[in-house]
Amino acid sequence: MAAVAFVRLSSLSCGVGDRCLSSPTKHWSQKRCLKIRASSSNLDPKVQTLLDSVKWDSKGLAVAIAQNVDTGAILMQGFANREALEVTISSRKATFYSRSRSSLWTKGETSMNFINVHDIFLDCDRDSIIYLGEPDGPTCHTGAQTCYYSSVYDLLDDSEFKQDRLALTTLYSLENTISLRKHEIDSMENGKPSWTKKLLLDKELLCSKVREESGELVQTLLDNEDKSRTASEMADLLYHAMVLLKLKDVKMEDVLEVLRKRFSKSGVEEKNSRKSSLKQS
Repeated sequence: MAAVAFVRLSSLSCGVGDRCLSSPTKHWSQKRCLKIRASSSNLDPKVQTLLDSVKWDSKGLAVAIAQNVDTGAILMQGFANREALEVTISSRKATFYSRSRSSLWTKGETSMNFINVHDIFLDCDRDSIIYLGEPDGPTCHTGAQTCYYSSVYDLLDDSEFKQDRLALTTLYSLENTISLRKHEIDSMENGKPSWTKKLLLDKELLCSKVREESGELVQTLLDNEDKSRTASEMADLLYHAMVLLKLKDVKMEDVLEVLRKRFSKSGVEEKNSRKSSLKQS
């Protein structure tokens, strides 16, 4: 599978009177699902052409991967056939084809932990699909946030794997480490002495470091310092800001969600809306 997906399906419409990729809804009904499945003959010709262009395998399937729109985490992998992709485009709910049951299934139709699809991508060969979406809850049937928590290297080292050992990118690995230090403090565990613990226990120190690192980042622009220096200062600021977020019980995912929701607004509009909210409160 190619690493870079380039075909977006966000401009498609289902042709049954709905805008398929409008704001995702949290509500779902079996009647709506059946209505969508019964409307194949009324599909927008663009959707028909798109579905024809997918390189379905000999069984009419393609790999379908669900990815968290905010964290980038891979939530799960399944298979989709033509109808499953059609239903996903129309309903904005990640829908797959069950090979064991030989039928469609929408993730969350039993658990209510839907994956609300914001966009859909095809890879450059058009033989695999990414559902980019926002999960309503844990994706894995085990209760884990994603289905990927078994590290191959942990298994080879005979390490015990846990469901909270998720496949994390650098940013979320850092967030996880900060959370572990906070847990050690809350549970009175000794653990290792660390700068993170010191910051968590001293709000004044933490606030002073956030201000200090912010100033040093700004200074790299004013003094025309090189890119590596700017990256280093930004890393320092980000780390200290994430420790502050942990004390406020705010996740990076929450921050990224706020940023995503601002994409459709200009900076001026967004600032004005914040001023209006403040006046009303």
